[in-house]
Amino acid sequence: MAFLRNRRFVVGALVALVISAGWLFTGQAEVGDTSVSARVKRGEFSVPVTTAGELSARESVKITAPSNARQAEIYQIRIASLIPEGTLVKPGDVVAQLDRSELASKQAEAALALEKAQAVYEQAMLDSTLTLSQAREEIRGFELALEEARLAKEQSVYEPPTVQRQTEIDLERADRALTQGRLDYQTRTEQARAKMREVGADVERERNKLRLVQEVMEGFTVTAPAEGMVIYQKEWNGRKRTVGSQISSWDPTVATLPDLSQMESITYVNEIDIRKVREGQPVTITLDSDPSKQLTGTVTSVANVGEQRPNTDAKVFEVLIAVAQTDTTLRPGMTTGNSIVTFQDDDALFIPIEALNSEGGIPFVYKHVGGSVRKQEVITGAMNDIEVVVTNGLEEDDRVLLSIPPNRDDLVLQRLPDSPVIEPDSTSDRPEAIELDPSSDSAR
Repeated sequence: MAFLRNRRFVVGALVALVISAGWLFTGQAEVGDTSVSARVKRGEFSVPVTTAGELSARESVKITAPSNARQAEIYQIRIASLIPEGTLVKPGDVVAQLDRSELASKQAEAALALEKAQAVYEQAMLDSTLTLSQAREEIRGFELALEEARLAKEQSVYEPPTVQRQTEIDLERADRALTQGRLDYQTRTEQARAKMREVGADVERERNKLRLVQEVMEGFTVTAPAEGMVIYQKEWNGRKRTVGSQISSWDPTVATLPDLSQMESITYVNEIDIRKVREGQPVTITLDSDPSKQLTGTVTSVANVGEQRPNTDAKVFEVLIAVAQTDTTLRPGMTTGNSIVTFQDDDALFIPIEALNSEGGIPFVYKHVGGSVRKQEVITGAMNDIEVVVTNGLEEDDRVLLSIPPNRDDLVLQRLPDSPVIEPDSTSDRPEAIELDPSSDSAR
């Protein structure tokens, strides 16, 4: 029996200890077995905006497909092969091979067009040579005719005047024919030169096209321009480039070589919270890959225009967060958790948000006063997900109820002096407070 009595005593002591510890831990008191309370605290208070993001390098070197592909009328290029992402490369190392099938047909077309242009050039040269040769023969004939007319005129001095006149006319006609022939030769020469310039330009144009296609063909072996780690570029849908991906000539980036010493977290904040976020705000950054690691950062950029992200309905705004620390384990593409501190007060008075009530636009709490509960107006400040700052109406270590007490309709709202809010209608004969049972936990 003594053993049983001792055992009951031990069990009872343990139960009392557990109840006392629970009361001390929660700081709660019951009112009518339904209301619990919390203590008004003073200390550091912050309002964070929490988002998920992704690490990226602030500075990077781009590895691109040939930038002049559009000039060769190549607008979409398929990736034929890639080295594994994350590979460390040196300048000149091959990163990717692009599909040459379309470009090969372009090269064949350009080579055929050049051959045709060269044939036209040669034909024009032969035509010009023949035309000018004929013109020179005509001039020689005009010169001989002029010489014959001159001899005939010299021999006509003993002939009748009509014959002499005829020889003079023939001489003048031969002289004019020779002059016109020489002018025609100059004109034909200029025509031949113009024709050769035209066909020569066609040849040069086709030669340049072929040269351009060959240069683009050489660029289809994509190499690293610098030393670094290969990170493949993301496409419009958020997926990274892989074998078979199409590269647009307007966005020829295949991969990047990021500067891992300068990292940033790219995140997107919804339109409800974006008004709280500003440049310069501090950020706590965590990594999904290593939850034990915690980094710090600063908001460096907030987008002015919202956007619709894939697979989401809400509008979001891009926010860039510079990572303060340099860590060799950080890699682009790592998922981050970002807690942006939009408000910070190192000496704030705050209560749980469950303790705050409102009536007619007037915020108030149910406050312990001795052994009773008072319906007390308060002035609030910043608010986060679980707590709210109280700037007037409460003091440190005051107790407020987290739930509505019994007989709440019997309480009169106690206004603050000079309160700007219009006091709601109340009955003057209502008590200012409800007396609590002094023996209850709520009165402690």
